[in-house]
Amino acid sequence: MGCCVSTSSKSACSSRSNGDTVSPTCLDIGFCGQKSARRTFSDHVVSLHQVPNRIFTNGKSRSSCIFTQQGRKGINQDAMIVWEDFMSEDVTFCGVFDGHGPHGHLVARKVRDALPIKLLSFLHSSESGRNGLGKVCFKGNTEPESGESQKDLSAEDKLNSMWREAFMKAYKAMDKELRSHPNLDCFCSGSTAVTIVKQGSNLFMGNIGDSRAIMGSKDSNDSMVAIQLTVDLKPDLPREAERIKRCKGRVFALQDEPEVPRVWLPFDDAPGLAMARAFGDFCLKEYGVISIPEFSHRLLTDRDQFIVLASDGVWDVLSNEEVVEIVSSAPTRSSAARILVDSAAREWKLKYPTSKMDDCAVVCVFLDGKMDSESDCEEQGFSAASLHSNHSGNPVESDDGQKPEPYLQRNFTVRSSEENENYGGQGGVAVDVEDGILSTDDQNWSGLEGVTRVNSLVQLPRFSEERPKS
Repeated sequence: MGCCVSTSSKSACSSRSNGDTVSPTCLDIGFCGQKSARRTFSDHVVSLHQVPNRIFTNGKSRSSCIFTQQGRKGINQDAMIVWEDFMSEDVTFCGVFDGHGPHGHLVARKVRDALPIKLLSFLHSSESGRNGLGKVCFKGNTEPESGESQKDLSAEDKLNSMWREAFMKAYKAMDKELRSHPNLDCFCSGSTAVTIVKQGSNLFMGNIGDSRAIMGSKDSNDSMVAIQLTVDLKPDLPREAERIKRCKGRVFALQDEPEVPRVWLPFDDAPGLAMARAFGDFCLKEYGVISIPEFSHRLLTDRDQFIVLASDGVWDVLSNEEVVEIVSSAPTRSSAARILVDSAAREWKLKYPTSKMDDCAVVCVFLDGKMDSESDCEEQGFSAASLHSNHSGNPVESDDGQKPEPYLQRNFTVRSSEENENYGGQGGVAVDVEDGILSTDDQNWSGLEGVTRVNSLVQLPRFSEERPKS
């Protein structure tokens, strides 16, 4: 097994020495357009948890609520984040990360903490290259200046290009950091990521794996409808399967679960990963599993009401329409994420009584920027500050493996669905297939089709008993 994939190569990108530069707009909101000393990501590692307007445990912010609950398969491996005033006012970053493998919970938390900073760093570098250092000023709604040459790209195209480049570079740097991390073994562990940035009326999305984002919007009859924003990146998608097979990886489903295609090494029936893209999982990175995100851009309208990001523990038992109905009918906005997780837990018991419930993590972002009054929040058991719940399943945060928590052999529930090959609908923007990016549309993939019991069937023996280094 030792010749499967080499893990000796080290990247210059690590949490201590990756050299990512963080602009004043990253953490010190309000210094737009001012020069300042360039600092590295490691300078902010200690203080990151004290950044204003950033929540990552059960609770609410000015315009969103988040909630996670541990399933019945071991430690909660889901992580989530909402970061308002991300780089300026009217910009919000949110994400859900679903870990898998023996160290998946550590991978998900690491990505949650580091990926937003990397995105900020590359945004700053990209904008500085265009306008010159010290002239960076991110605004929520960008309008082309009068007199701008019509031959140049429109302001929207420039903004879209800048965000796409930043997402691609940030995801790539994140995976490199995980590969070289001194205290976190990601050889057979990894994480999904579904991330969204709302900048004024612009919505920029990047995702890998099978966590999903949807939007609740009103149609012409003023009825709530569900719009799927991201596609679950499964190994059976033709373009994903083609890439994996071209890299000598294998894609097939086991006889006792024909609805769940998995990725296997070319010379061994391991590890059986049920997704085509992920952070980590370096045993399969030479065989077609990638961390390049699917990127898309969408313009929001007045009819768009809210966005829901969730791990597959929710989508396995609830459809897009059911999720929109639950969130839109919640008694208060602050309780929407918690009620959605509770609904998923009930559905697990009803639909799969013999299966162990998966971890569930939910982020609800309300696009009008409004939240409940304080009295409404207190009636639902919430306070103005971020809350910790007995159901959260989030013990004390570990520090990148410095104080590892006990881990169990994980079971995951994953879903399978028919692929609609008609890409390029109204809801997404097609991008270069050579970069490994798919185009998205508003197709609705049911999360109820094909439920299995585990996400990664076989752990490679040499690594199955390892724990993070202390």
